[in-house]
Amino acid sequence: MANTTIPITKKGAEKLRDELQRLKSVDRPAIITAIAEARAQGDLSENADYDAAKERQGWIEGRIKQIEGMLSNAQIIDPSELDAGGRVVFGSTVELEDEKTGEALKYQIVGEDEADLKLGLINVSSPIARALIGKEEGDTAEVQAPGGVKRYEIVGVSYQ
Repeated sequence: MANTTIPITKKGAEKLRDELQRLKSVDRPAIITAIAEARAQGDLSENADYDAAKERQGWIEGRIKQIEGMLSNAQIIDPSELDAGGRVVFGSTVELEDEKTGEALKYQIVGEDEADLKLGLINVSSPIARALIGKEEGDTAEVQAPGGVKRYEIVGVSYQ
């Protein structure tokens, strides 16, 4: 992540800021208390509570650094302010129809850390997102899937 900008939606950046705030104001103080309580139990060489608390502290501090790094390199994109002329771009929401099955799908193209397929958020560098970028409503996108090539018709593109 050395000085390369990382695209992220406005909603994704807010989510990261919320997580950072929680880690610093809730989780960090709680783990400091847990470490102090474990220390008070005496011998640290065989103290599982102390070891677990120290391990958790390391994870929290690592995640704080990771989020701070991502936010400092973030290029925050507000999809509602995009004017891409109907083209699929980062942040846009795309409605698709599988040409073979007729199944309707809806995805928003987001940054790597925001992606969650269950919520319809796909990573900008995923094969399907790469196949969609630059296309417009009515175009067909071909995606190389494990079971072969899948073809999707772009039914709609929105910027929300």
